[in-house]
Amino acid sequence: MKRYNNLYPRIYAMDNLRSAHINARKGKAFYSEVKMVNKDPERYLLQIHDMLESKTYETSKYDIFTKFDGKKEREIYRLPYYPDRIIHWAIMQVLGPLWERSFIYDTYSSIRGRGVHFGLMRLHRALDQDAENTMYCLKFDIKKFYPSIDHTVLKQIIRKKIKDKDVLWLLDEIINSVGNGCGLPIGNYLSQYLSNLYLTYFDHWVKETLRMRHYFRYCDDCVILHPDSHELHEILGQIEEYLFTKLHLTVKSNYQVFPTMTRGVDFLGYRSFGAYTLLRKSIATRCKRKLNRLSLPLTTGDVSSVASYRGWMRWCDAYNLEQQCVAPLMEGICNR
Repeated sequence: MKRYNNLYPRIYAMDNLRSAHINARKGKAFYSEVKMVNKDPERYLLQIHDMLESKTYETSKYDIFTKFDGKKEREIYRLPYYPDRIIHWAIMQVLGPLWERSFIYDTYSSIRGRGVHFGLMRLHRALDQDAENTMYCLKFDIKKFYPSIDHTVLKQIIRKKIKDKDVLWLLDEIINSVGNGCGLPIGNYLSQYLSNLYLTYFDHWVKETLRMRHYFRYCDDCVILHPDSHELHEILGQIEEYLFTKLHLTVKSNYQVFPTMTRGVDFLGYRSFGAYTLLRKSIATRCKRKLNRLSLPLTTGDVSSVASYRGWMRWCDAYNLEQQCVAPLMEGICNR
């Protein structure tokens, strides 16, 4: 396995920092810190260059708050735009392409060109073109995935690809900023990539050792399609043992093994049956409640909500839902 060296100067190179600032500020132009850097970018980027070159950078204090995702309560860690978010982007612009080479094709979270709809297309292709070998589904996710990531194991995984001591110092500094030797902060741009990296050798084990052809993963949400339900239960036991012994992770107790064509595969926000696809029930319910509360004339924020839900519907069989909830509002938008 190739290990990479001489990467650190590329991270703090001014051209890379300029590009990192441009990418990090997208959609955040109204942030006060972004405005501050925009007024004199060369000055602030040179400061970042100097603190990285001299290795005096320390992760800033996190702003920690709670966010509800449906019924789930998540603790979000937010870092300042300057210097931390710019530095995270600078790191990923150099290391991201190297790490992505080790990812399997059917992992989708936070990988350019491989988002929700790419994953949905891949799932549909498996169900449509290989019905005999996709009769049953094993669906599982990992209990408290981000908080459970072991720092020691993560650092060992990083060192399989990276041997540049200065890069390892920088990554270790960011990983250690959470404390307690465990957990990645939800909300960090870098955490999205590190969590993917944490499971990448597990992905290869599932594909190459267990020989699971139809395996799909989005973050810690995993799906395996197979012709034999009994074998899927046996495979689950092997998966639980691997995750616990190798990565110190636990499969949630709500795993399921079920026939795909009668229940549909609930993955990436949709329920896929092969011949047709529905919105996940919770998303469809939220859509109805949200859109039925709207009335004409719509505000700019309302228009964005309509467009967002319409985008979800375009990827599934939702004609009736669209006619009921979206069409009347779209008529009002067109007549503005």
